[in-house]
Amino acid sequence: MIKNILIISSNYTGHGHKSITESLREKFDIVPDVKIHVVDGFSLGGNTLLKVGKMYGPITRNSEYLWKIIWDITSVKVPFVNHLVEMKIKTHFLELIEKVHPDLILTVHPNFNGSILNILEKNNIRIPFVTLIADLISISPFWADSRADYIISPTDEAKEKCIEFGVPANKIKVLGFPVRSRFYKHSAKDPETYNPNMPLNCLIMSGGEGVGHMGKMAKTLIKNFGFNITIVAGRNEKLQSHLKKTLGKKFGDKVKIYGFTKNIQDLIAASDIAFIRSSPNVMMEAVTCNTPIVITGALPGQEAGNPRFAEKYHLAISCRSVSDLVPTINELLENNVAMLKEIKKSQQEYVDPQISENIVNFILNIESDRLQMTGVTARNMSSVKNMNYES
Repeated sequence: MIKNILIISSNYTGHGHKSITESLREKFDIVPDVKIHVVDGFSLGGNTLLKVGKMYGPITRNSEYLWKIIWDITSVKVPFVNHLVEMKIKTHFLELIEKVHPDLILTVHPNFNGSILNILEKNNIRIPFVTLIADLISISPFWADSRADYIISPTDEAKEKCIEFGVPANKIKVLGFPVRSRFYKHSAKDPETYNPNMPLNCLIMSGGEGVGHMGKMAKTLIKNFGFNITIVAGRNEKLQSHLKKTLGKKFGDKVKIYGFTKNIQDLIAASDIAFIRSSPNVMMEAVTCNTPIVITGALPGQEAGNPRFAEKYHLAISCRSVSDLVPTINELLENNVAMLKEIKKSQQEYVDPQISENIVNFILNIESDRLQMTGVTARNMSSVKNMNYES
């Protein structure tokens, strides 16, 4: 059985990669004799690459157009980008392999699939390599490197995209999207609990980076429906300060404003509706909490197909602009909140609390005879240290 696992994640490109890693680690940590080593892949490239990772937040907050350009260009330059990342991380990655001696490498960030596989291949190092896709449907080709031993896909749609990119179907395992266990504690609410005489409690958030027209949305919802509003501005401290000065002064207790918070599951669960952008991690956490979703936007690239995906499975309803907010809410509330109840029921049918455990069990039980190491292995790296650094 696999017992020593190196996870390549990311600390600064949104919060989703960290959340997925945490959801898996919860299950790995209860398995005897299994050791988990988590590393921010960008840190392997030193300060230069780490700065690149930290640029994700400012770019996605301030210029979605620029992010779309970056996405489009890199998506057709996969070998080139993989080579650049490979050159930046090679030295520190080989040192890490020599130190950790992993039985398996698991990546949960697309930038470190092809680059690490290049390093392993060029140095004749055979370590089982598994990719876990952290997006739902509009996946980057960086996720789909056919040299991986397995690619764990959250959806059938992402699997089909991997096949389009050339990955053999037998290497792709559809196991669902892993969510941290604390979100399941709030699942399966009674859909008949809405009180027509009480204002709905609504959460407005936009992922860890806090983007979007949250102030305008809050004003519209309070003025037209009298909703109680909770806003989570994420790491966007400037936005949080602005909202407190404007909304807090005008609406008082009708509005509560938070920055980045660790008890987000409680805020989602306490809400009758969550107004969120289509970050896959936030979407799946809200679904797990059984809170109906209004999708208010999507980051170009990896989130582009998420609104369509959520509506296909009746997990959410989309609202394209603030001007569409009132008719969208009217649709949710008409016929004694029939659509809200329908969404809650669909979410309950969609959620599977065993996903993280199933992923962990799959990884731990990968057939060792199928993935026999050949040539130089991780456990005798010290004998080829000089060769690695000269290659």
